[in-house]
Amino acid sequence: MKICICGGGSLGHVCAGVMASQQGVELNILSGHPHHWHSTITVTDLDHRQFTACIHNVSANPAEVVPNQDIILLCLPGYLIEQTLRDIKPYLGHAAVGTVVSSTGFFFFAHDILGPGTPLFGFQRVPFISRVVDYGSTASLLGYKSSLAAVLENIEHPDTFRAALEQLFITPVTLLRSFYEVALSNSNPILHTGRLYTLFHGREHDVFDHNILFYKEWTDQASKLLIDMDAEFFLLLDKLGVHTLPTLLDYYESTDAASLTRKIQSIPAFQTITSPMKPVQGGWVADYTSRYFTEDFPFGLRFIHSLAQQHRLSIPRIHSVYEWGTTLTGKP
Repeated sequence: MKICICGGGSLGHVCAGVMASQQGVELNILSGHPHHWHSTITVTDLDHRQFTACIHNVSANPAEVVPNQDIILLCLPGYLIEQTLRDIKPYLGHAAVGTVVSSTGFFFFAHDILGPGTPLFGFQRVPFISRVVDYGSTASLLGYKSSLAAVLENIEHPDTFRAALEQLFITPVTLLRSFYEVALSNSNPILHTGRLYTLFHGREHDVFDHNILFYKEWTDQASKLLIDMDAEFFLLLDKLGVHTLPTLLDYYESTDAASLTRKIQSIPAFQTITSPMKPVQGGWVADYTSRYFTEDFPFGLRFIHSLAQQHRLSIPRIHSVYEWGTTLTGKP
């Protein structure tokens, strides 16, 4: 099986090591930094299990790594997806094109750019928690998922392909029916944007005395807005016929804003995560170049907002948050 990974971030590194360490896999990488890659990559997980893989070819030129591949896997932030799909389109051939996570616009861009009939696949959530140790050479796999949910489109033998994904990602994979089930999410596109709004709306240029802990210092105000945005999100899901996603209250096993705040504040893995802020003289200010702004508004909440407007749904809270964020970032 010939696979090309597009992207050289932490997920690109870990997916490369895990997938290409398996027998019968030949791996190419499309990267903007091809000269930084070694001919082999080693990935180590928390149990000290190692995945060592040979890399067949690395290039910044799609013509050198995309033709004659069976799978093209995008491991990219949202802002790179659209242009990358345009760049690889002339060389795809029979390849199935997919993404490690679908909530930053992949299916919307792929439908528009690649056209009907293109084999596509996308995961609902990222398959691994990943970190680069030495760029182009070593990476850490910090966590597996117990299972993965994916959507396939125009795949000739879907169950065979599903089984191949299970093998490549060493994780059970279940198939969902509609791309909306993976492309729309109430995770980062609502969780992050709603929290940012309550942090910085009306205080866009204020200097704060510390970098606010994003989750540990969560507030009831943020929880209330989150619950309201989630209710509007589910109006859209109902309109689209999607009934597989849990509400945020259900996901966090909460019943109201106060219990949601306590739950989010108490999650151990979230305790040290700070807000998108940068130091200045006298304290800290919001950092509008952070991916929390540049990713979650224009490549997350954007599609929820757009679809809700197309279906003439009333979404006043999502609309207010989206308009605020896109005004700050200048990216609709």
